[in-house]
Amino acid sequence: MADRYGSDVLSGDWRAPKRGRAVEHPADKGLVVEEVTTDWCGEIVAVDRDLHTVTLEDRRSRRRTFPLGAGFLLEGRPVILTAPVRAAAPAAPARTASGSVAVPNAPARVARASRIFVEGRHDAELVEKVWGDDLRIEGVVVEYLGGVDDLADHLRDFRPSAQRRVGVLVDHLVPGSKESRLAQGIARSAVGPHVLIVGHPFVDIWQAVKPARLGLDAWPRIPRNVEWKHGVCQHLGWPHRDQADIARAWKHILGRVGSFADLEPALLGRVEELIDFVTAP
Repeated sequence: MADRYGSDVLSGDWRAPKRGRAVEHPADKGLVVEEVTTDWCGEIVAVDRDLHTVTLEDRRSRRRTFPLGAGFLLEGRPVILTAPVRAAAPAAPARTASGSVAVPNAPARVARASRIFVEGRHDAELVEKVWGDDLRIEGVVVEYLGGVDDLADHLRDFRPSAQRRVGVLVDHLVPGSKESRLAQGIARSAVGPHVLIVGHPFVDIWQAVKPARLGLDAWPRIPRNVEWKHGVCQHLGWPHRDQADIARAWKHILGRVGSFADLEPALLGRVEELIDFVTAP
């Protein structure tokens, strides 16, 4: 039987329940939803705002991560999962992120002539987040160093001296590495007494964040022929197609750092050493 528009009103299963339009619903932990394209059904156990993902755990304790948004069923009805409403921000801490006693409304000191160079943007952002308050009170400026190969040119332009000291933080400073040989060469040069180069043993600054802060037992081991950041994202099921995905992954990692307690000691000691060096009388 056809209706006035010529469509067959009895085509399909007319007895099936109508799901209706999808409506937005916060992805609160504990809700049980189904991802329709994979038929994966599970309880919401984690939501990441930076990566825009939701993690479901099924009855066998297996977990899978999906993008937030449309494509889910809640009690048989289509929903568009959104990030839950944030809780109120906590009161200001009595200490800075580095563990120093906080000085409310303290003005930034006039910048010293000495500087700290940090290799890598992610490294510089991490130093700023944890030690930023201390550095402003001490008047220490942190400058981004594109790569350790550029260090000699930076020092030549800066002209270090007893009144213009330079502290340098580089990645993967281990015996026998290129970075180690370069640091030894500068230490033997005329500016050596006024330059302190320190480094951490990690392949990348991401590893300086304690893996437990991301729910990991350890950072994944990535084959040497795979770019480390992309390999980590792929291993953890995070988007990793382009640099924008890598930037979002770092934002997610950095968001898990609230203070020095979230970082490995191998990085903490090196940064404190640089600050002491450039602020010494």
